[in-house]
Amino acid sequence: MRKSGAPDTPAARPAPAALPTDAERVRSVLAAAHSMTVVTDGLRTEVRHLDGTDPMGHVHLHPAEPGGAAEHRPAIRLEFTDIAPTPVRDRVRARVTVLGRLLTPYGSGSTCVEFVQAVLETADGRSSVGLEELEAAAPDPLAPYEAGMLTHLLDDHAELVTLLLRLVPPPARDTAGAVVRALPVAMDRYGITLRLEQARGHRDVRLPFPSPLDHVEQSGAQIQALFSAARRRSHHNTLPA
Repeated sequence: MRKSGAPDTPAARPAPAALPTDAERVRSVLAAAHSMTVVTDGLRTEVRHLDGTDPMGHVHLHPAEPGGAAEHRPAIRLEFTDIAPTPVRDRVRARVTVLGRLLTPYGSGSTCVEFVQAVLETADGRSSVGLEELEAAAPDPLAPYEAGMLTHLLDDHAELVTLLLRLVPPPARDTAGAVVRALPVAMDRYGITLRLEQARGHRDVRLPFPSPLDHVEQSGAQIQALFSAARRRSHHNTLPA
């Protein structure tokens, strides 16, 4: 009970969930890519044999020469699409475009590219990432494994996805309206993202891990911690039978 004359104390708000930086997001999309589109000399080439190996092992990025000395070199554009592995609405999670100029001919083994910029496009907007940021960032440790982990969770443990709904804060549930389906749409070192689908539209809600992961081997304990936290909460959210 508040003492007479004491100032009102606002309710404590949870700290915002940690998010990967734009550079980390770009590196993660590249690390998990199985294909890319290469555009150069007016031609589009589909490369479908990356098999989850970082395409930067095939294309080497170099700093731009001062003074725009390489403007005469052919432009090259590498396009990547990050698609959710689960059957959610609007499965495209992000698009990454790496822009540069060719220092060596494309298609002759490894290719050297003078880096111009990397562009990240998500539902939150569009941002540009420089080469120093990109080189300093590391891909998410879960990036190569995320698709398998999410599909396993959904295909073999769908009841646990419903359990995680208990962790969705009431304001998010109220804003989202009647949830007709909830699916895991993303997982990174910071937590799991659920997509709450309604009759019209959808809303994504992040459920943070107790602490960020440094290695994929830590994911089991962190995921189980979310399940344990959900079991301790009363169930305020329901899905239609």
